Amino acid sequence: MTRRQVHSFTDTPEGFRSGFVSFVGRPNTGKSTLTNALVGQKIAITADQPETTRHPIRGLVHRPDAQIVVVDTPGLHRPRTLLGERLNEAVKDTYADVDVIGLTIPADEKIGPGDRWILENVRQAAPGIPIIGIVTKLDKASRDQVGAQLLALYDFLGGDETKPVVVPVSAVENTQIDTLVDVLVEQLPEGPKFYPDDHLTDDDTETRISEFIREAALSGLKDELPHSVAVQVDEMFDDPEGRDRTNIYAVVYVERPGQQRILEGKDGRRLKSIVRRAREPIMELLGRNVYLDLRIKVLKNWQSDPKQLGRLGF
Repeated sequence: MTRRQVHSFTDTPEGFRSGFVSFVGRPNTGKSTLTNALVGQKIAITADQPETTRHPIRGLVHRPDAQIVVVDTPGLHRPRTLLGERLNEAVKDTYADVDVIGLTIPADEKIGPGDRWILENVRQAAPGIPIIGIVTKLDKASRDQVGAQLLALYDFLGGDETKPVVVPVSAVENTQIDTLVDVLVEQLPEGPKFYPDDHLTDDDTETRISEFIREAALSGLKDELPHSVAVQVDEMFDDPEGRDRTNIYAVVYVERPGQQRILEGKDGRRLKSIVRRAREPIMELLGRNVYLDLRIKVLKNWQSDPKQLGRLGF
C-alpha cells in the first residue's frame, strides 16, 4: 500500500506533519524491535535469525502535531532464492514512496561492505529521499563504542559535506526513542492524518496471527531452517459449541521432511511448545481464549517455486 492508497483525514491542525518512514539495514540490526518501540505495541515479529521480516508492516506513531507511518521492511540482502528476489523488489518499491529513510547500524558491529551495498542500493531506489543514521542496540555497547560508532556512521553518510543527522537508540531499553521521533517529525512535510488515532497498524488480523505462529516456530532454530518456514491460516471462526474462544487452524510449511521432523520434535513436543508460545500473543491480540490447531506440511522448495510463492502471498 502506498500513500496514494491511504485515506486521509481533514481534521488536522495547522502545521501538522505526516509521512512515511522506513528503516533499512542489514538483517538483525534491530529494525523490527525499533518499529515496535516506536509504535508502543508489538506489530512486527522478532527473532535471532536474519531475514525474519517477510513483508512490509506499517505501524502508526501518533502525536498531537504529527503522525508517522513507520514501514518495517525485510532486510535488503543479496538474494539466493526467488523469494529473496521478490522481497528485495518489495523493499525497493517501499523506499521509493517514503519521506525519510533511517539506516540502522548496531553499536557493537563495525560498518562493512554489506552496509555500503545497502546504502548504494537505497540511494539508487530512492534518489533525493533524506537518510538519517540510527545507531541501534546501545544496551550492547560501551559509551566509547557508541561514540565511535556515531562518528563512523556520520562519516559513512557523507560527513561534513552532507551533515547527516545521526541518532543513538536502544529499542529494548526505550532509550532515545522520543528523541528519534522528534528527529523524524522534523524531516516530514506538512500534511494530513493518514489513519485514525486508534489505529496502530494496517496489517489484517490473519496476517498478524500467521506471523505470531512463525515467530514461535523460529524460536531456537539455527542456520538455514528459518528461511524455509512459512505459515498460512486456513480457517478462523468462533467456537461452534458456544465457548468464548476463537478456533484457528493453521499450517506451517517447510521444504524438506527433515525440517518437518525438527519442528515436530521428539514425540511432537516441540510442536506443542510452538502452539503454547503462539497462543499467548494471539489471545492478547484477539482479547479472548484461542484454540490453535497447528499442522506441519512439506512444500518442496517453495522459496524458488513461483506457483507456491503466489499461493503463500509472495
